[in-house]
Amino acid sequence: MPLRLPDRLPAIDILKHENIFVMDETRAHSQEIRPLRIVVLNLMPLKITTETDLVRLLSNTPLQMEICFMKLRSHTPKNTPVEHMMMFYKDFDELATHKFDGMIITGAPIEMMDYEEVEYWAEIREIFDWARTHVTSTMYLCWGAMAGLYHFYGIPKYALPKKMFGIFRQYPLSQALPIFRGFDDSFFMPQSRHTEVRREDIEAVPGLEIIAASPESGVSIVMARGGREFFITGHLEYAPNTLDREFRRDKDVRDDVELPVNYYRDNRPEAGPVVSWRAHANLFYSNWINYYVYQQTPYNIDDIR
Repeated sequence: MPLRLPDRLPAIDILKHENIFVMDETRAHSQEIRPLRIVVLNLMPLKITTETDLVRLLSNTPLQMEICFMKLRSHTPKNTPVEHMMMFYKDFDELATHKFDGMIITGAPIEMMDYEEVEYWAEIREIFDWARTHVTSTMYLCWGAMAGLYHFYGIPKYALPKKMFGIFRQYPLSQALPIFRGFDDSFFMPQSRHTEVRREDIEAVPGLEIIAASPESGVSIVMARGGREFFITGHLEYAPNTLDREFRRDKDVRDDVELPVNYYRDNRPEAGPVVSWRAHANLFYSNWINYYVYQQTPYNIDDIR
């Protein structure tokens, strides 16, 4: 079954060229199916790119899903046309009375700031608290993951001596969990961050479980509340060329930019990337939708508590 997306969302045409089955709202309304409702709080500067990355992964399931995009009332994006935001995004205030089967909260390019210094921190905290009673399972990504761990559990973040940048091998620590069903003994995850959360802080908090980690990049996935919350420090959703774009952007303005680790063929940017994370990324999102959203959420969405 396809995803139900807003009419004329740019991701529709992009993904149709990749032979991914998507359906706009006009056609979807003719089907008598209770779709899963997924809301995405997209804090990334390049909204359309992130929309496409996430929709690509969410599409790899037989379940029909209705995707909704949320924006902040307290922040105006600078890198996405106002027309796009007005057409496809709704303020939190408009969605606060609704309930959703699943939610994804993305990263944001503000990780070096203290949380309390972020202009929209008060609204983010309000949304985090709202998600606990209005969403069956929420996935927090990168800065979103660190912010969620800090808000709910007091887990601090630490500045890294240099950017964690590249593709790093991860190891599932609880392979019996449904989220890892079908996984190999290890998998790869893109990382692009200047801060980290530490194992010892997380292990000291009851209710938090580190379920995947790397000897090189540290904690990668934390689970809480029996799978109602997942905190992911990396970017399984990244497209093949995302790290390449970041590398070329940064090296043009700074002189301390290193090659992304384990990314380019023979470590040569001109040779292009080796995509080593796509299969597990699709499997991870499919497992999340199936086992932690679809099989846990009530048929009557208003019964979510």
